[in-house]
Amino acid sequence: MRTRHRGLAASLLVLALGATAVAPAVAATPSPAGNGPALTAAAQQLRLPAPTGPYAVGESTLHLRDTGRTDPYVPEAGGRELLASVFYPARAGSGVPAPYMSEKEAELLLASRGLGGLVEPGVVGATEAHARLGAAPARGRFPLIVLSPGFGQSRFTLTSLAADLASRGYVVAAVDHAYESLATVFPGGRVLPCAACDLVERTGDAGMAEVARGRAKDVSFLLDRLTGHHPAWSYASMIDRRRVGMAGHSIGGDSAAATMAADQRVRAGVNMDGAFYAPVPDAGLRGRPFMMLGTDVQHAPGSTTDTTWDRDWPHLDGWKRWLTVAGAGHFTFTDMPLLGAELGVKDPSAPLAADRSSRITRDYVAAFFDLHLKGIPQPLLAGPTAANPEVSFRAR
Repeated sequence: MRTRHRGLAASLLVLALGATAVAPAVAATPSPAGNGPALTAAAQQLRLPAPTGPYAVGESTLHLRDTGRTDPYVPEAGGRELLASVFYPARAGSGVPAPYMSEKEAELLLASRGLGGLVEPGVVGATEAHARLGAAPARGRFPLIVLSPGFGQSRFTLTSLAADLASRGYVVAAVDHAYESLATVFPGGRVLPCAACDLVERTGDAGMAEVARGRAKDVSFLLDRLTGHHPAWSYASMIDRRRVGMAGHSIGGDSAAATMAADQRVRAGVNMDGAFYAPVPDAGLRGRPFMMLGTDVQHAPGSTTDTTWDRDWPHLDGWKRWLTVAGAGHFTFTDMPLLGAELGVKDPSAPLAADRSSRITRDYVAAFFDLHLKGIPQPLLAGPTAANPEVSFRAR
C-alpha cells in the first residue's frame, strides 16, 4: 500500500507544485507514465539538468528589508521583505552542494496541496540543483539578471534557468516577494501567508496589476542593495551594474516589463508566458529590447485566451521578439516539467518533453541576454531554425 501511495503522490506532484497559476494559464492534472519510475521516485534522488556553461555555479541567500517602504499587503509587518537566491559564476571544486529548497519549505508546499505524508519532503528539498554554497567566485565582472517567479510560486521554480545562466557568465538573483508565495520560510522560521492571493481573489485583474507594479518596486530596491555604494551581497563587486536584465514567469514576466517601465537600470527583459495585467506603457520602454516567450495555446498571435500580448506588442518600441512554443504548457518555462520527468509523470496539457522544455527555455533566454547584455550576435534569434521546430517567431 505504501508503494501505491508513492505512485499516487508522484502523479500529483507536478500539479501540486504548479497549480497556482492565475487564469488564463491553468495547469491540467498530470497522469502517471505507467508503472515505471513513478512507483519508486519518492525513494530516489531528483536531479535538474546540469548547467551548460563553462563556469561552476555558486549560490548564496540574501534577506533584505526595505525600511522605507511598508509592506503593501500586510502593513503591520513594517518594512517590505525580500528573499533572493543569488547564483554566480564560481571556481570549480569550491563550496558544498546547495539544496533545492529546505525540507521545511518542501513540507509546507506538499501540505498546502494535501500531499503531506505521501511524498517525503526531503526528496523534493534535496533535488540536485548543481549549485554550491560557499563557492569561491570566478574572477571578472558579469551582467546581472533578476528572475521573478509566477504568482503564488517561489523562486525555487526558476532554479534550473538561474543555475544555467550563472554557468554561462551571469550573476542571477531569483527573488521571493514577501506574502506572495505559499511555501517560503523567512529568517527565524517565519512562514508568511499569501496575502496577495487574498487581494487577487477580491479584485481580479486589477489586483494582478497591483502585484506586478509592486514587484517592480521590489526589484528596484534589490538593485539598490546589489549595485549601490554599500551592497548587501559579499561578492557584489563581480556585478557589472551597467548591464542589468530581468526575466520572469507568468506575473513575473509582466513584472519584468513593469520594472523596465519604472527603472532605467534594467536594459533588457523577458516575459515567459505572463499576461500583461500591468500594460506596457503607450510610450513604450524607451527603446530597450524585450522578448515574449509563451505557449502556442495561450499566446499565439491573435489568441482570444489572452489578448494582452496582441494589445501591447505595438507598444514595445525597441528590438523585440514574440516566440511561441508548440506543445508547451504554462509551466514549461519552469522546473516543473523536469521534476515531473524525474517522477515519471506526464502532463496531458503540455506534451512537449521535459528535456525540450528545458533546452528551449535555457537557450532562448540566454541568447537574448547574450545579445543585449554582452553584445554577442545570436543567429538563434534571427528566425525559425531546423533544430527548434517547436518555436515560431514574430519579429515585427
